[in-house]
Amino acid sequence: MAAPARPRVAVVISRYNELVTARLLEGARTALREGGVRDERVDVFWVPGALELPVAAAAAAVSGRYTAIVALGCVIRGETAHFDIVAGESSRGLGNVALAHRTALGFGVLTTDTLEQALARSGGTAGNKGFEAARAALDTAEVLARLTRAARD
Repeated sequence: MAAPARPRVAVVISRYNELVTARLLEGARTALREGGVRDERVDVFWVPGALELPVAAAAAAVSGRYTAIVALGCVIRGETAHFDIVAGESSRGLGNVALAHRTALGFGVLTTDTLEQALARSGGTAGNKGFEAARAALDTAEVLARLTRAARD
C-alpha cells in the first residue's frame, strides 16, 4: 500500500543496545523511503531504553503531528527476570498507545536470547525488523485513513 499523502512519521528508538537499534533505524528509514516518506518528514526521538518507548510514542500520538509511529528497541535476555518485565511492559505500553490514540504504530522491539539473534534480525540473515515495523506502520496508517473516509460516506 502507498503511504497517505504527505505522511509524517515519528520514530522512537532506544539507545540501549544501540549497536542493534541503529541497524533497525537504517531498515526503518529504507522502508519509509520506499513507502514514499521523504527523509525530512521523519522525526527520530532517542530514549534511554525500551521502557521509555511507550511514553515517547504517547507524546508523539498526542501531538497530532504524525501519520504513523515506529517504535524500535532491543531487549536481550539476561540471567534475571528483568528481561520479562522490560519486554512485557514495553510491548503492553506500545499496544496501549496504539489503541488509545487510534494511531498506526509499527512495533520493532526485538526480544531475543542473544546478541547474535538480535544482529540477525536487524539486517542479518533474518532480515530487518525495523524495516518490517516501518512498513507495518505505513500500511496501518493507510487502512486507518480508508476507514476514516468510509465512516464519512
